[in-house]
Amino acid sequence: MRSRRIWGTGAAVAAGVAGVLVAQGVIGSPVGGAGDDGKSGGTGKPVRSGIHSAALKVAGDGRSAESGRRDVKPFSMLGVTWTDPGARVEGTVEARTRAAGTGKWSGWLVLDGDSGQGESGAGRGGTEPAWVGPSDGVEVRVRSGGKSTAGLPEGLRLDMVDPGGVTVTDLEPAAFTEDEPTGPATGEPTGTEPTGPAEPAEPSPGEASPQEPEPDATDGAPATDTPPASEAPTSAPPATSAPPTATGEPSTTASPSPSVSVPPAPPSTAPRPPVTARAGWGADESISPEEPGYLPDGKVKAVTVHHTAESNSYTCDQAPAVVRGIYAYHVRTLGWKDIGYNFLVDKCGKIYEGRKGGVDRPVMGAHAYGFNSETTGISVLGTYTGTSASTAALTSVARIAAWKLGQYGVAPSATVTLTAGDSGRNYAGRTWAKGARLSFPAVHGHRDGYNTQCPGDRLYGQLSTIRAYAAGPPTGLALTSVTGAGKAGTAYYTRAAVTVGWKASTPATLLTRYELLVDGKVVATAANTAASAKATLPAGTHKVAVRAVHVSGRSATSAAATVVAETTAPIFTTKPNLVLRTGTVNTAAVPLTLRWKASDNAALKEVKLTKPVARTYGPTTTSASHTARSGTATAWSLTVRDQAGNAATASVTGTPVILQESSAKKSGTWSTRSSSSYLGGKSYSSSARNASLTWTFTGRSAAWTVSRASSSGQVHVYVDGVKAATVDLKSSTTKYRQAIWTKSWTSSGKHTVKIVVVGTKGRPTITTDGLVYLK
Repeated sequence: MRSRRIWGTGAAVAAGVAGVLVAQGVIGSPVGGAGDDGKSGGTGKPVRSGIHSAALKVAGDGRSAESGRRDVKPFSMLGVTWTDPGARVEGTVEARTRAAGTGKWSGWLVLDGDSGQGESGAGRGGTEPAWVGPSDGVEVRVRSGGKSTAGLPEGLRLDMVDPGGVTVTDLEPAAFTEDEPTGPATGEPTGTEPTGPAEPAEPSPGEASPQEPEPDATDGAPATDTPPASEAPTSAPPATSAPPTATGEPSTTASPSPSVSVPPAPPSTAPRPPVTARAGWGADESISPEEPGYLPDGKVKAVTVHHTAESNSYTCDQAPAVVRGIYAYHVRTLGWKDIGYNFLVDKCGKIYEGRKGGVDRPVMGAHAYGFNSETTGISVLGTYTGTSASTAALTSVARIAAWKLGQYGVAPSATVTLTAGDSGRNYAGRTWAKGARLSFPAVHGHRDGYNTQCPGDRLYGQLSTIRAYAAGPPTGLALTSVTGAGKAGTAYYTRAAVTVGWKASTPATLLTRYELLVDGKVVATAANTAASAKATLPAGTHKVAVRAVHVSGRSATSAAATVVAETTAPIFTTKPNLVLRTGTVNTAAVPLTLRWKASDNAALKEVKLTKPVARTYGPTTTSASHTARSGTATAWSLTVRDQAGNAATASVTGTPVILQESSAKKSGTWSTRSSSSYLGGKSYSSSARNASLTWTFTGRSAAWTVSRASSSGQVHVYVDGVKAATVDLKSSTTKYRQAIWTKSWTSSGKHTVKIVVVGTKGRPTITTDGLVYLK
């Protein structure tokens, strides 16, 4: 079995610098700071990052290079670098890694082939660093582009970064991350990176000797710990630190370092967002002891948006480690004096201070070659070529842009003119000479000023959203509800009190407040996080709207809703009343109809039956079918309600009474029939022409009840001595206890109902079950 070989050597420890470095030591940046990542402890203690490197074997034709699969010491970020900082790979650079703990290999990750020549005097050129997560295996391949004749740049090297503070299951600590010597007073790290050429340093007396790599049968190129790309100073300049304010933000009145001319920190038209200070993400200040630089004219004219061109698979808890990894890569591998970006934003929207010098000052970054002297750089952690940035990230970028540009009177939606510090070409093919004056959006992408895909196609397409977020006015503002009111047509109706709900596309953190407007006047103010507010309206018709106020002071007002406040109750124009209806009659369920009419001066909403059962009817309904028990007085109670909530109630009581056929006055020949299907178990039947039955009662509605069959005949019906109808009882199916004919009056009174047998030819027989009346 082939033994696993670890690719890399231990790093020598450099001599300590004179004096003790303060954890921050920069203008406007507090020790500790906001936004503890859970790794650095949030106490200002730096987290040491380890780097180890290996030269890549280049093919004989100089057009490809590779490493082969390798076992390496643990790392979480990697990049490929080369000797000439002005060169770039005209082709592809790809890497894949093996996850520590699981042993699973990733797919090939394409590295952005150019870090952007960000820093003047850089020691090396390289790709953007790529976060790959805790890994212990790697493979890299570099291919020159098909149209390129220059081949690959010289000095190709793979650099792997362990940012420190990353917990990995089943993984031993990174052996190549050396322990720092401690200062006599504080015990804090005081060492600098090794100085000198890119070779392993000789160990000092008492230090461990570097581990020699095993011979490599495939490339023979030894791997070494990375020395700095340019020689570090032997001592750090005096450092100052500003104490945190009561809010935990850096003081803007810190004393400057004697050798640095610090420009002022002007107030902004937009509020300052929370920013995690360098100490909060564990910056090791010993590796970048140089003093910060500031924009020549002390003004930020534009914001350049970047992505870090790495995996989006990092967790938000890992984001501080990603920042530390970029910092170590920029400084220790590329030889920059500090991290290139002024600010970094993770996918959860957390903002990190980048280059030192004071977040509220116009710090010179190293992020936009040729335009660093007039811009501030914001980079979103991750790659956004095929994936859109989160709303949280866009919001935070917009908040920084609004704040920084607001310090210098630049509108985020404006177009600005920048002067090119060098000749160049952008991603769209536009070229310019040094000193050219070029127009840029005040918030633009890195690709607008340099030939790079950065910030990725998707994030570049979202820059308009960032500008809108940053500049205002609020967008997507609309009313969503008016509770405490009913809606009819396009208007709402209320008695007085309403709660108005709304929504907006602009994130809450970019707003200062909402204002509820009634007839154009502010009646309530709500927080930027609110989604509703209450108001009490006087009687009358009103226009209700909501206004959102952006951090810039610009505002937007929603479309208004018509809200009518009124307290007039609806009325029953026809009081509830009952009548009998046709249907099957039982002693426990006599069919009847409940009738009413209601109206309102504004808008009727509904009618509710509350007794003897609960039912709800629409505003245009005027009757409903029900049943009631015979011989029992039943109260029927209705409540009519309008859209404003005003209500009126009315009721009616009725008693259905069944009169058996035996109670009628008979004339002619009738026979008695018995069956459980008949009311009371019996009925009368007759085939004799002009045979009759007469019932007398006092009530307001009557229904004649019969049995029906295919052989049933016809009868004449007389009411109060006047012929009212001729009714045919014939039915294709046999039916019992059928209320087949009804008659109602406006009020109760004494009435007679007489039925007379017609003696229909071929089917003269009729069978009657009695009469039902309502009193």
